[in-house]
Amino acid sequence: MDNEKIEKLQQMIDESNHIVFFGGAGVSTESHIPDFRSTDGLYHQTYKYPPEVMVSHTFYTQHTEEFYDFYKNKMIFLDAKPNKAHLKLAEMEQAGKLSAIVTQNIDGLHQAAGSKNVFELHGSVHRNYCQKCGKFFDVDYVVNAKGVPYCDECGGIIKPDVVLYEEGLDSQTINGAVRAISKADMLIIGGTSLVVYPAAGMIDYFKGKYLAVLNRDATSRDKQADLCITDPIGEVLGRIRV
Repeated sequence: MDNEKIEKLQQMIDESNHIVFFGGAGVSTESHIPDFRSTDGLYHQTYKYPPEVMVSHTFYTQHTEEFYDFYKNKMIFLDAKPNKAHLKLAEMEQAGKLSAIVTQNIDGLHQAAGSKNVFELHGSVHRNYCQKCGKFFDVDYVVNAKGVPYCDECGGIIKPDVVLYEEGLDSQTINGAVRAISKADMLIIGGTSLVVYPAAGMIDYFKGKYLAVLNRDATSRDKQADLCITDPIGEVLGRIRV
């Protein structure tokens, strides 16, 4: 762990009052949720179909049973607990330092840690709706259903409120995230390779003072950043004093 870089991050945080955290799958790997693109991530495992295909809207509509088999086994982690990163960000929000979290994750761990102002760009496994009547169902109902989950009122198929490939992001969520980033005086990018668009493009709205990148691998924003740290994000944020 680079103590000098940790102290520099601490100084940036101390001097900022409207921090926004923009995070991806790497934030939750320390909670034992696998990411997508690393060597042991989902995209490097072997399945009957490529994972990118299995989490597409087309696959969901044409192979709903196989979609749910993959989704329940590989994308829902009910035993996962918030790690040091989630907990520190919640603490920063409570202290009035952090104004928003913009996340590409669907695991709900930021809320579980106590964060309130969270923009979930790609939705959440914890919200599920009947496509026919719109009734809400929690994640337990989906997990406990045999095969495809059906509505207990109208019999319609239940769909997770998760943005699949080929689907657009929610405009209200995008607008809120962009507004938060554009008003931030510090942006911390954490645990994301910044290759998934349109989410990654939101970084362009940041016009504040400090940009810090906390990510294991190099990103397209490293050259613009005031600070880059490649140590585990939970360990890094765990050492920050609020």
